[in-house]
Amino acid sequence: MNCETAVMSYRTTRSFPTVTLDDVRGAQKMLLGVSRVTAMEGSRHLSRLVGAPVHFKCENLQRTGSFKLRGAYVRIAGLLPEERAAGVVAASAGNHAQGVALASSLLGVRSTVFMPVGAPLPKVAATRDYGAEVRLRGHVVDETLAAAQDYARETGAVFIHPFDHPDIVAGQGTVGLEILEQCPEVRTLAIGVGGGGLAAGIAVAVKSLRPDVRLVGVQAAGSAAYPPSLAAGRPVSIDNPVTMADGIKVGRPGDVPFRIVEELVDEIVTVSEDDLSSALLLCLERAKMVVEPAGASPVAALLSDPGAFEGPVVALLSGGNVDPLLMQRILRHGMAAAGRYLSLRLRLTDRPGALATLLGVLSEVDANVLDVSHVRTDPRLGLTEAEVELHLETKGPEHCADVGTALRDAGYTVIG
Repeated sequence: MNCETAVMSYRTTRSFPTVTLDDVRGAQKMLLGVSRVTAMEGSRHLSRLVGAPVHFKCENLQRTGSFKLRGAYVRIAGLLPEERAAGVVAASAGNHAQGVALASSLLGVRSTVFMPVGAPLPKVAATRDYGAEVRLRGHVVDETLAAAQDYARETGAVFIHPFDHPDIVAGQGTVGLEILEQCPEVRTLAIGVGGGGLAAGIAVAVKSLRPDVRLVGVQAAGSAAYPPSLAAGRPVSIDNPVTMADGIKVGRPGDVPFRIVEELVDEIVTVSEDDLSSALLLCLERAKMVVEPAGASPVAALLSDPGAFEGPVVALLSGGNVDPLLMQRILRHGMAAAGRYLSLRLRLTDRPGALATLLGVLSEVDANVLDVSHVRTDPRLGLTEAEVELHLETKGPEHCADVGTALRDAGYTVIG
């Protein structure tokens, strides 16, 4: 079945709260020559795991490194002339900041972007390079958001919300139109969910044309505001959302996207931090894709429960803006979760050659030593004891167990 046949077979005249299929199609026309039609790439590894074709929609390769340019451009392009003259303001730790900055530059609109004081330097530099004035305010996003809203009230600049506006939702929905064109046989679509703008926009586009496609939203377990909100029938806030996936770290769903997600998204699932780390590692190693944790969340859902997804599956890689220092920590965490990185402490008798003997045991079981810390003076240690902390590269969970067994058989006490 070709794309045109697939679309025509399921064409309907349905519309949904606030945003319609015509809105999304209008946004798609507006974005011609602005946003890229990003690639659709197959994943042989995940296809074998799921037992059906799995494809990646690569919005990590979009201009500015994420889908956010789409919604930001549509929102700013729709402003009245007097609103454009007043300029725009946004608050973001990264992706939305860059999307607003580039969209504003393309449209000749002055932009001011508030970012947290601790925002990664590469994201701050990129936002400035795209043309925005960057102001660092607050240590958490809520403080940054308040500063941006204060600026909007004081100056008359138009506040550009990252997800809670119909134009933003319509712009993000263009991803859904592209997915149907590129993979008309899709049966399940997995989407990372924060405030819900991306999921809502895609839901309008996809369910209007292909109501048979199952939509699965994915949230980080430590920042999952949608399950309690759906249970309550309205957006509710969660306290202290915690996750490495800052792109979907949102404490409350947006009012506009919530009603659409509630009606059209078939299921919301959650993934753990270990799942996210493993997914990011898989994207890098097997797909050669640099993806941020939020962008890897659909892959995390596939890894955690591959049997739950009817194929063909499209997993949306929503962004690739990851700070190198965070990437380093995540990769190490992902390797540990996959049994390929092992940290342990043990005690040995402090005598000449003791460390060399220990390293010999590790060599015999083919464990690659990455780092060694040797402590001789500590109140916890006996007079003839030393403590060694080891960081090892291993080959999987079974190899980790073999390393532990070899050390204990050699008489070492592993203490952590």
